[in-house]
Amino acid sequence: MSLPKTLAEDVARNLVMVARLIDEDPEQAYAFSRIALRLASRVAAVREAAGFAAYATQRYAEALAEFRASRRMTGSVELWPVMADCERGLGRPERAMAMAGEPEVQKLDKAGQVEMRLVAAGARRDMGQLDAAIVTLQSPELASNAVHSWTPRLRYAYADALLEAGREDEAREWFGKALEADKDGSTDASDRLAELEGVEFVDALGEDDEDVQDTTQNDARPATDTDSDSDTGSDTGSDADAGSDETQAHPGDDAEADVEDDTTGGPAKA
Repeated sequence: MSLPKTLAEDVARNLVMVARLIDEDPEQAYAFSRIALRLASRVAAVREAAGFAAYATQRYAEALAEFRASRRMTGSVELWPVMADCERGLGRPERAMAMAGEPEVQKLDKAGQVEMRLVAAGARRDMGQLDAAIVTLQSPELASNAVHSWTPRLRYAYADALLEAGREDEAREWFGKALEADKDGSTDASDRLAELEGVEFVDALGEDDEDVQDTTQNDARPATDTDSDSDTGSDTGSDADAGSDETQAHPGDDAEADVEDDTTGGPAKA
């Protein structure tokens, strides 16, 4: 669906803000997604972005509805794994397992199939089927030495399941393999591995040392007349900065009023 140029630009600005904020401030990203949704609810990309923003804030029912709408518009199966994970978030792991057996899974690319495997294993764990979850994760992708974008998460999920099953030595090995593949730090495999190894991290600078250091620095700094001048001048700079922010895009009161908390389940687990 094509939009008038001005409207398209407004929608694009809000989608950019969703992408920029979804990791660091999911609630704010959600607010921007609601604005985009009001402006262009018939655009599949907008529905998808709204779905991910709702998913990031654990509004699983809302996220599932948006993902379904996007899928109807595009006919794509790309969102199938995250739709299944929404079912987990809603406390319906059996539905996630049912989706893992649907023909749509075979239409996914390799990354999508691995993602579906992770969701299915998580659903097994939700239902207390720990051994079945471990078996679900055992796959050619797990055994491969090749590293892909999904490799760290797959290895991490396997290590975590092994640890829950009491297989600590194997878990340590797979946390190590996850860390080896995790160049971007997408998991906390290093912390989990250190914990298993009995390593404790202690601040090199204790609170007492920090107090001494701060006191020393303050005493050593000479007082000058320019200090008070600098403090006085900073107020003017703050006013100028505040004025420049008025032109930045941000969700208004109407957007916040539209935000509804549809959270009906806990966070989905990998």
